[in-house]
Amino acid sequence: MESIDWNDVWKDQRKRHNEANRNSPDASFWDTKDAARRFYRMAQENKGERIQKTLKDLPLTPSSRVLDVGSGPGALAIPIARQVDHVTAVEPSEGMCSVLEEMNGEEEIGNIDVVQKRWEDTSVAEDLSPPYDIVFASYSLDVPDIRDAIRKLEEASSRYVYIYWFAGETSWDAMSRELWPLLHGSSFIPSPKCDIIYNVLYSMAIYPNIEVFPFRHINRFADLAEAVNHFGSRCFVETDEQREILRQYLSSHARTDGDTVIVPGHSTRVKMWWERADSPI
Repeated sequence: MESIDWNDVWKDQRKRHNEANRNSPDASFWDTKDAARRFYRMAQENKGERIQKTLKDLPLTPSSRVLDVGSGPGALAIPIARQVDHVTAVEPSEGMCSVLEEMNGEEEIGNIDVVQKRWEDTSVAEDLSPPYDIVFASYSLDVPDIRDAIRKLEEASSRYVYIYWFAGETSWDAMSRELWPLLHGSSFIPSPKCDIIYNVLYSMAIYPNIEVFPFRHINRFADLAEAVNHFGSRCFVETDEQREILRQYLSSHARTDGDTVIVPGHSTRVKMWWERADSPI
């Protein structure tokens, strides 16, 4: 029986997802500085639950060298840098890198190197300073070739590799599934999920530990108009009619919290991690 090439499955699912998203990569949504700052603030909601969980998950020590792939504005890189010897943050978005550099300067942390590149364009030998004791990618592997991305994670690591990704339908997927037919007259195709990553790992003779956990987050806005502006760019809203459709959808899902408006989000998330077979004991 012919075996399935799960890397091809990833490529096909991602291609269809990007076509539904008008070939605008999900990461481009965060290119502006304002969006990057909003992402950073969102990471601090719920007492920084996601940040605290990740910090607890990683085997950080004062001598650790850490590689953060797809670091965003530094929500993880900065608190990790306080606990370790060195952090290299790889991040393609100009807005995200700009906020990371700002936060790094404010915190006066001198042990973070920032590499402004996509992971698929990064050379481990030329752009980074391996080896790293811990290499992790936290919801950042939106890459054209997941197998190559994993090989590169392993190449950079001397011991541990961690991948965080999504399982099942996220709140963003659910929102898009409902809105796309109304806004664009077409179906929304979600991005590839963790089942494909696991099967790619298995085909590479990598058998990761797996933890599945629920996660809730909050999108907070000054008012409903700001929420419409925020999600409007993500939903490719261009006309007044589309804007009204989005406004009605958000008004039925948002709720007030003091003098702000919040749009709750939820997802099931997965942590996959392993220790390299050739790492020192």
